[in-house]
Amino acid sequence: MANSVEQHGIPEQAHHIPNQAQKRGVSHPGEGHKRSRGRAVLSSTLALSLSILFLLSGCGTQSQGQTSGTQTKAAAPRDKVTIMLDWTPNTNHTGLYVAEDKGYFTQEGLDVHIVPPASQGTVEQLVATGKADFGISAQEQVTYAREQGLPLVSIATIIQHNTSGFASLASKNLRTAKDFEGKTYGGWGLPSETATIKALMAKGHADFSKVKMINIGDADPIASMTKGDIDFTWIFYGWEGIQAQLAGIPLNMIWVKDINPALDDYTPVIVTNQNMIQQKPDVVRRFMKAVSEGYDYAIKNPAQAADILIKYAPETNPQLIKKSQAWLSPRYQADASQWGLQKASVWQNYAQWMYDNKLLGKMINTNKAFTNAFLPKG
Repeated sequence: MANSVEQHGIPEQAHHIPNQAQKRGVSHPGEGHKRSRGRAVLSSTLALSLSILFLLSGCGTQSQGQTSGTQTKAAAPRDKVTIMLDWTPNTNHTGLYVAEDKGYFTQEGLDVHIVPPASQGTVEQLVATGKADFGISAQEQVTYAREQGLPLVSIATIIQHNTSGFASLASKNLRTAKDFEGKTYGGWGLPSETATIKALMAKGHADFSKVKMINIGDADPIASMTKGDIDFTWIFYGWEGIQAQLAGIPLNMIWVKDINPALDDYTPVIVTNQNMIQQKPDVVRRFMKAVSEGYDYAIKNPAQAADILIKYAPETNPQLIKKSQAWLSPRYQADASQWGLQKASVWQNYAQWMYDNKLLGKMINTNKAFTNAFLPKG
């Protein structure tokens, strides 16, 4: 694709996304998800959001896949759309790159530009104000956005269940919440972390006040544990857990979704804004058809899907991508009737948990925060 995406205020650059994680001293998307948790990710006013968006200096990019024999449905120019990632390319995003590489976007008459997260502003701001058509976010971020009045809507969950949890070195033999008493947790000092650990400790009849909470910033959480700086941390197993496997570091896990069913939230999700849904529903529908085909392919063909992602993420360890993809592919859809499907109960229960734990100042109408209407019909 040679066309720029200036109409979105996002400059176009090389086809692959620069490894911002490596520049910051980290190399895992899970930390990016957790660090983005909290109210700080959202602007306080729409005017501030717009000023940030127009100052975007983030490394815009587009993906340049090959079409493997598929052609556009018509000779008319393809509709240009952008999707902004939440982190550098990883196995959460595989279906997008498959859709580009296999020509699914082209087949739907779309010219899709995959862009990295901005250096200023957030995915939520950019998508809510229409500077990006779609984005990768998380249920928690969408909930905060809706509370603050941003018209963000989740149109699919990428992974059906929460794959994060509290990890510790197996050699430490920390298997229950009670074992965390007198130990040090390394995280990012965010309210949702504290609330979740309190819930874990309460369920295990353990004393939260006996946990030392420290902020490890950009430090690699696995390395921080092996050095003895911390005893346990919060990871997304599909990436950081696989990194530990490759390094020969056995971990014990307490999964977040097992602490409380309400914490089995959707992360990550694909988002758009209400104006896009109202004004260009056909574009949204075609986009989601292609993306669904991409993730369905990755579910059925994890090895081949990993090879496609490796082409678009040349700076990432290919063995990490392959093993992560093998672990994650069956979890994309899991027990749902189709990939991407979201349940009203998951949205309601998680928002209620956030409100009950004072992470929200007011409840939101969760029915307006998501829709399954643009997923392909069975």
